[in-house]
Amino acid sequence: MYHLLIIIAAAGLLAGLLYCEKNERQTAKLSVKTILSALFILTVVIQSRSVPTYFLLLLIGMLFCLGGDVFLALPHPGMFLWGLVSFLVGHLFYVTAFGYAAGTNQWTLIGLVISLTASSVVYLWLRPHLGNMKIAVICYILVISAMAVGAWSMLGADRLRLTGRMLACAGALSFYVSDVFVARQRFVKSAFLNRLIGLPLYYGGQFMLAFSVGLIG
Repeated sequence: MYHLLIIIAAAGLLAGLLYCEKNERQTAKLSVKTILSALFILTVVIQSRSVPTYFLLLLIGMLFCLGGDVFLALPHPGMFLWGLVSFLVGHLFYVTAFGYAAGTNQWTLIGLVISLTASSVVYLWLRPHLGNMKIAVICYILVISAMAVGAWSMLGADRLRLTGRMLACAGALSFYVSDVFVARQRFVKSAFLNRLIGLPLYYGGQFMLAFSVGLIG
């Protein structure tokens, strides 16, 4: 029952966040975004913890993502780099969580090929627009690619419950795709469309990861 209540609350907050983005309500956007991001942390905290280390690593990663969300919502231009670093650290904890839970298996190589191919295409697309952010973006792409590989590896971790594995993989890959729209917004073309597609992917991904904790063991 509480899962349904969380989903309803998150959907309402997401609609409010998109409204703030569309109408450039900066102060309201910061408040709504912070509450919505805190909700996926609450979600992971209230899950059962059959794999405690997986839970702890995801929780720490989500706390860094919350920090990244706040930084990106602040209007100062320098906050983008702080947000990038915060999300990068969060991704590293996700990579560690997937590595701990799944290790390597037949899906790891598949994920490596898919992720490196996709990330190479994304970088070549972004490269003409990056300026002095090239090194930072390369580092970020490498880390988020590692997260995607770990997500694919979760599919092959047969000792874990299938529902939890699928949620973890889908959540991380949704997160990955949402970052493409963050990059498009920052480096290529600023448009509401980036938020309209990217924010549901991002929050959907985070909530799927949070729910995976209670369904993985």
